[in-house]
Amino acid sequence: NADFVMLGNLDPAVQLAVLDQVAAPKLVVLDTMNFWMDVALDNLKNIIARVDVLTVNDEEARQLTGEHFLPKAARAIHAMGPKTVVIKKGEHGALMFQDEKVFFAPAFPLEKVVDPTGAGDTFAGGFIGYLASRHEATGEVSWEDMKQAVTVGSVMASFTCEAFGTSGLQALTAEDTLRRWEEYTQLTSCGPLVWPA
Repeated sequence: NADFVMLGNLDPAVQLAVLDQVAAPKLVVLDTMNFWMDVALDNLKNIIARVDVLTVNDEEARQLTGEHFLPKAARAIHAMGPKTVVIKKGEHGALMFQDEKVFFAPAFPLEKVVDPTGAGDTFAGGFIGYLASRHEATGEVSWEDMKQAVTVGSVMASFTCEAFGTSGLQALTAEDTLRRWEEYTQLTSCGPLVWPA
């Protein structure tokens, strides 16, 4: 009876089996990787056709679609089924495409990266976690919510990069997360444009 389903990076056959057990989810997010494109492409395409959001990195988007330019890759992925495509670009942030809308969020700048392993998974978890909380509060998920979810995912991923394994996340408090998110919004906000006369 889950309203929000995050299909982590597993064999697409397992992802299909999980999705078959969910009655009427409000939002399904899928994360995958190039390995499954190499060994289970048919099952992967079957699951992609059934989800609302696909998250992949830039190389995976190119491999899946054969398109080098990411806006074209996103359009090709839209044609496979997902309404929303999030393309992660590691230390360069993430792009989100939905219909004709595009949103870009930079990664949080870190002076020291200890281990980026799992940052993409953390991004996806922060993304869907934020959307689930917004839906609980408002009864819907808007484009603005989706944009904020990308920023939350970026902030959460930054904590993963600062330590080995999950230790960076295990020590987190809500205050730590909010403080970093506020820093992030200060870094990405420039206020209104004042055009010279």
